[in-house]
Amino acid sequence: MTIPFLKMHGLGNDFVVIDARGTDLSLNEAQARAIADRRTGVGCDQFIVIEPPKTSGATAFMRIRNPDGSEAGACGNATRCVAHLLMRESGQPGAVVETIAGLLPSSAAPDGMVTVDMGPARLDWSDIPLAGPADTLRLDVAEGGYAGPVAVSMGNPHAVFFVDDVAAVPLESVGPRLEHHPAFPRKANIEFAQVLSPTRIRMRVWERSAGITRACGSGACAVQVAAVRRGLTERRAEVILDGGSLVIEWREDGHVLMTGPVALSFTGHLAPDLLALDRVALDPVEA
Repeated sequence: MTIPFLKMHGLGNDFVVIDARGTDLSLNEAQARAIADRRTGVGCDQFIVIEPPKTSGATAFMRIRNPDGSEAGACGNATRCVAHLLMRESGQPGAVVETIAGLLPSSAAPDGMVTVDMGPARLDWSDIPLAGPADTLRLDVAEGGYAGPVAVSMGNPHAVFFVDDVAAVPLESVGPRLEHHPAFPRKANIEFAQVLSPTRIRMRVWERSAGITRACGSGACAVQVAAVRRGLTERRAEVILDGGSLVIEWREDGHVLMTGPVALSFTGHLAPDLLALDRVALDPVEA
C-alpha cells in the first residue's frame, strides 16, 4: 500500500502533509523521522497528518511532528497550509484547524493569503514553560554574548532576543545551545529579531528539533508579541523572515493574527519500504 502526500510550504518552511481522515493511519516516531529525512525520505521541517476533528466546531485535527519524530503543539505556517486545503475542499471562506494547543480559526485573505487566529499569547513562566518562576519580559538566560530574551508561548515555547544586526548572529552555533538551555525543560524555539521600524521587524529562527528554517509562523507571532511588550513596535507589523514576510497583529484581546502565503510544491506517494522500519536499522552502526 502506498500513502499519498502533499509537499507544501509557507515561505520555505516545508511540510509533508498526509490526509488520514478516511483511513486508519497510525505512524510512529520512527516512521515520522524516516519521512522527514532529507536524504532518504521526502524531507521536511515538519510532518503533518490531517485527522478527523476531535472537538465540536473544528473542521479537522492537525497533528504536527518534528523531524526527530516528537510531537509539536503549534506550527503557524503549517496551519495556513492545512486551512487552505480545507477551505478549497469545502468551498467556504473559513476553516477551524484543531491542534493539541487548541482551535485555530482561519480565513481566506486577499491575494491568495490565509489568516490564522493563533490564539492568545501566553506570557506566564509556567505556560512557556520555564524551569522555575521568572520574569518572562527579560529572562536570566545568556549565550555567546546574547542575553535577556523575552519568553512567549504560542502553544509552543519561544525565546526572543533583540539585536542590532540579525544577519551577524551565528545562529548555527548559539541556536542549539539556547534550545537546550536548562531554563527550558521542553526545549525552546530561538528567535533573533532586529527592529527596523515601528511596523517592520527582521528575524531569524532556530526551531526546536528542526534547526535553522526559512520561516516559522509561531516564531513570527512570538517576535511581534515580544516587540510590543518591550515597547518597540506597534501592535501590527510586517515580520520579515529568511523566506519572506508575514503580517502579524497582536490584538487588544490577546489573540495573535498571522497572515501569509501558502504553496504546493508537489504531490507523491510514500513507498511501503520507507515505512517498513522494523527491517531497517534506525541508528548508525559504530565502526
